[in-house]
Amino acid sequence: MSALVLAQEAAAAGITDKGIAALTYGLGAIGPGIGIGYLVGQSVQAMARQPEAAGMVRTTMFLGIAFVEALALIGFVVFFLGQ
Repeated sequence: MSALVLAQEAAAAGITDKGIAALTYGLGAIGPGIGIGYLVGQSVQAMARQPEAAGMVRTTMFLGIAFVEALALIGFVVFFLGQ
């Protein structure tokens, strides 16, 4: 979050350094990456514990991945809008 604030302050000051924008997107992509890793790990653990519920867990996992990935894509779009 602090990188986003840093980029906004830099843009307000007229600094259009692409390095700051790239750093901001890179830091913003860490969250969805961690989220997807945690989501898949917990889903595999749930499928191992209850194999009969694997279909429902897999469907829910893919929905969660789509929502988390949407956050990364929104950050990617904001990255290009800031250019």
